[in-house]
Amino acid sequence: MNYVIHAPAAGWKTSVQLPASKSICNRALILNALSYSPYEIQNLSDCDDTDVMIKALDSNDSHFDVKAAGTAMRFLTAFLSKIVGEWTITGTERMKNRPIRILVDALNSVGAKIEYMEKDGFPPLRITGSALQGGEISLDGSVSSQYISALLMIAPTMEKGLVLHLTGKVVSKPYIHLTLQLMKQYGVDSKWVGSTIIVPPQPYRPLPYTVESDWSAASYWYEMMALSDHAEIELKGLFKQSLQGDAAGVELFTQLGVSSDFQSDSVVLRKNGNVCKRLIYDFVNEPDLAQTFVVTCAFMNVPFRFTGLQSLKIKETDRIEALKCELLKLGYVLTDTDGAVLEWNGERCEPEAHPVIATYEDHRMAMAFAPVSLVRKEGIEIAHPEVVSKSYPHFWEDLENAGFVVESK
Repeated sequence: MNYVIHAPAAGWKTSVQLPASKSICNRALILNALSYSPYEIQNLSDCDDTDVMIKALDSNDSHFDVKAAGTAMRFLTAFLSKIVGEWTITGTERMKNRPIRILVDALNSVGAKIEYMEKDGFPPLRITGSALQGGEISLDGSVSSQYISALLMIAPTMEKGLVLHLTGKVVSKPYIHLTLQLMKQYGVDSKWVGSTIIVPPQPYRPLPYTVESDWSAASYWYEMMALSDHAEIELKGLFKQSLQGDAAGVELFTQLGVSSDFQSDSVVLRKNGNVCKRLIYDFVNEPDLAQTFVVTCAFMNVPFRFTGLQSLKIKETDRIEALKCELLKLGYVLTDTDGAVLEWNGERCEPEAHPVIATYEDHRMAMAFAPVSLVRKEGIEIAHPEVVSKSYPHFWEDLENAGFVVESK
């Protein structure tokens, strides 16, 4: 099934209740379990990733299928390694091709017993859970911050705690800070000095917890405002002071003509009329915003050079190749360098007569391209639109409520 998206009439307005932050939900669920909390987390996301995590943590099974949920694969691998028992964990075919060796090696070095069931270095995994010794290890921080977060969350439960030395250029630092801040809320102290994070052995403390709305989901509405001539958009559940690194999108979108007016429990988007001539940015700390800004800049005719994209190759798909391929269909020629830099200098080509945007089992591809309907009179056709369920299940419904026409094809 495909969806064809058509823009609403000029002057459209909407108020959107965004989904809860997936990043916070997934961490809070692990910390809630590690603290043996009697409290249920409030405002949990209804997305696939969080649903997979909830079912796994509430299950009496020994076999877990996380489907396409990469965060769940990494966090549960670490969590299960310290829970006494025999466990297996698997996922989709794409998941079986997403590397996990760095995390498995690190866990095994602190006392875990994890084996590969098929291809060396990749899921599915067989885990023999037991008490972990902990100690001092080094980890390549240039690949995925989720490996680091997975280790940090179980660190205080290790007999010796954990001293983690990060090597290379550490990607997505705000996500590591998010993990440490949430751990602190659950009663665990840590120190991050230079490239070393120290977590002594200590108990978690249960607490009632409510999850804030998702800033990465908000980015698609910022994109819609940037690509609209006249619109009024209110996004609920967002706060100026946020734990989420993707809140950095607020400042970046001011360069694309969108300002943010924060209310007590929401933000109202407005056009500010100031659009930069070229956008240069290092997304090493906010990789999940990259697709939004690549598509936005192209359709605003703003050349760009985006660096720090090395983690995009191991996401739901190789997002750099996916962006190049799908934007080429629409007449935009992007170039990449060293798998970490993506740029567009204004080069165009003949677009396909009837382009269909492939989504590659990647929710962010579908949501980043949907706003293109605002600048294409014929709308935009998106394949496998159901992929949005991974992080924002009611995305299409929210578009329809805003006046967009969403047709099945």
